[in-house]
Amino acid sequence: MLTVNTTRPAGPAGRITRVETLILGTAWRDFGYVRIHTDEGLTGVGEITHPYRVAETCQLAEAMGRRHLIGADPFDVEEIWLRMYQGDFLRGGDVGGVVVSGVDQALYDLMGKALGLPVYRLTGGAVRDRVRVYANGWYTGERDPDVFAAKARETVAKGYSALKFDPFGAGLTHLEKVELRRSVELVAAVRDAVGPDVDLFVEGHARFGTGTARRLVHDLAPYDIGWFEEPMPWTHIERYAELRAVAPFPISGGEHFHNRYEYKQLFATGAVDIVQPDLSMAGGFTELRKIAAQADAHGMTVAPHNSNSPLCTTASVHAALGIPNFQILETFDGLLEPYVFDAVKGALPVVDGHVELPTAPGLGIELVDEVFAEHPPSHRFWNMFAEGWEKRNRT
Repeated sequence: MLTVNTTRPAGPAGRITRVETLILGTAWRDFGYVRIHTDEGLTGVGEITHPYRVAETCQLAEAMGRRHLIGADPFDVEEIWLRMYQGDFLRGGDVGGVVVSGVDQALYDLMGKALGLPVYRLTGGAVRDRVRVYANGWYTGERDPDVFAAKARETVAKGYSALKFDPFGAGLTHLEKVELRRSVELVAAVRDAVGPDVDLFVEGHARFGTGTARRLVHDLAPYDIGWFEEPMPWTHIERYAELRAVAPFPISGGEHFHNRYEYKQLFATGAVDIVQPDLSMAGGFTELRKIAAQADAHGMTVAPHNSNSPLCTTASVHAALGIPNFQILETFDGLLEPYVFDAVKGALPVVDGHVELPTAPGLGIELVDEVFAEHPPSHRFWNMFAEGWEKRNRT
């Protein structure tokens, strides 16, 4: 039974007939996906990974599918986005934001497949020939300067010219002198190991008080970092401008906001220099372009957050190709087991720190059910306020 009543004729993708979800377990986290079917025999995929609540995003995606997607034309992305957001009374938030984002990705995948075009052709085309990425997740192991330095050198040797890492251990709100000194020593060791031409981005994970954040801005100044990411809680976004005023390097943030409405305060307060919307959290392709345009109007660049699977990396590349004020894209792909790439067949590879222009229709990715069956959810949880979180529970 159709839940969407319209007299408009369906486009070349047909109408949506089914919404299903899949979860892939890994040693780091569970990856969630939505797969949308149409009566033209097409399927579109999107990522609905939440760091800890993938089961909830899958349940909501299937429920929202029944309420808002069955019978809809995938080409009506603006109407579907509004129906899911307003019609389901989401009022923002992470689980709903992830679901809307992943569904939107799947709709664009369907459109691209129906037209025989890569998704980026539908989201503004390309303003660049390839997308530069930076490596995250490379520093798993002991918080020791020599260990971090060795791993940084190994990662740069793979072709990456930019790295991000969190040197702060289990620090929360305040860092004792010993921990502060140790954290800065890790940054110094990495800078010394990779030399002056590699970009280094320091992650704060939104957890320091203003006093500690101000001290860190001072202590990190000698190491020529590309940005200091979310040094303070996003709940205190109005305090960010104070930090920007004294920082000799850019301040970045925004991964925790899920649509243009939540981003309003970030823009209104001049909180950051670089915005970091996540394609699987900030509303998908439909919303990311609007956020990027607002950032451009405020003189800010866009460096999308992406702590997700290679599917989101691929989708983010499609989005980044058409963003004029794009800076660089995050990827954790180097952290993942080989079978993850088997599960999301067709994901674009990272080569020499870049991803090349896609050519396949849609996102070019198919989910391989057999691999999912072999790797069920792991339900892992890593507590970043506990000692050893940077090892990411891989043992």
